[in-house]
Amino acid sequence: MIFRLHHLLGIKSGKINLAFRRWEKPGVKSGSTVRNEMGVIRIEDVKQVPMASITERDAVAAGFDNRDELIGALNKVEKGNIFRIQLKYQSADPRIKLREQDSLTDEQFEKLRKKLDRLDHAGPWTMKYLKLIQKHPERRAGDLADMIKMERLAFKLNVRKLKNLGLTVSHEVGYSISPLGEWVMRKI
Repeated sequence: MIFRLHHLLGIKSGKINLAFRRWEKPGVKSGSTVRNEMGVIRIEDVKQVPMASITERDAVAAGFDNRDELIGALNKVEKGNIFRIQLKYQSADPRIKLREQDSLTDEQFEKLRKKLDRLDHAGPWTMKYLKLIQKHPERRAGDLADMIKMERLAFKLNVRKLKNLGLTVSHEVGYSISPLGEWVMRKI
């Protein structure tokens, strides 16, 4: 579930506790969490609702100035049902602390190495991506994907897998190698 920065800041501060989406089927489940650059957001409840039930108060709680602005945003998506998502900021992103490490114990490294080996099972790509990002920090994802003749969305999904392991950092544009990623690359 993607949020604009304005909404993320509002969720973190507690000012925003609702989101509305038009989906064919729910994109999140009650009780799940969503990680992003601001931290971990807990999905408290997800309900399909008629558009007519959305109030002015709901729109403000979702970070919009008024109901018309929210309805306009929802109408940008042509198909699907309207879902009301109650949410709450849960914690800082645990990947930040992980990626700032500059070493691991032997046991931690072996666990990470096994995860990388599983990712590489269908064909080695993890070190190729890390080297590419290291060589071209903060380069657009589309440019990096083109360099290795890969579709942009598939490339970004793979980079997210590396980010979840604490090896990369996402920027406004592009990526860089985290301190942990640098250490792992030297170790491997």
